[in-house]
Amino acid sequence: MSPRNQQVANHAFLKEMYEDEYYPDHVVDKGRAILLGLCERIEAERPSDLTALYLLTGAATEEFNELEAEFEAAGSEIETVAREVIAEDFWFVASAYGFAEADAEELIATREW
Repeated sequence: MSPRNQQVANHAFLKEMYEDEYYPDHVVDKGRAILLGLCERIEAERPSDLTALYLLTGAATEEFNELEAEFEAAGSEIETVAREVIAEDFWFVASAYGFAEADAEELIATREW
């Protein structure tokens, strides 16, 4: 199932990572899938407040934590540029679903990268 939100459907997730050869596309694809999965969960569960949203984004952040090992195995890592790109896309998702007041750091508070 694809997200129904048109803003999300038209968004190029992790674009800067795809444009940089340092990040292997096959691993970035998994990151993109995590973000799209987050969108699908938001649409299915319809969080009513920031606390509920942060639970969903925290779970997605945990998935990125697990993905770090795959980046390392491919000779890459989630470093400064990637952290910023990922964080921006988490905030984009929150904003696209009506949570523009979300705290960008709180969205990814469970990160280990």
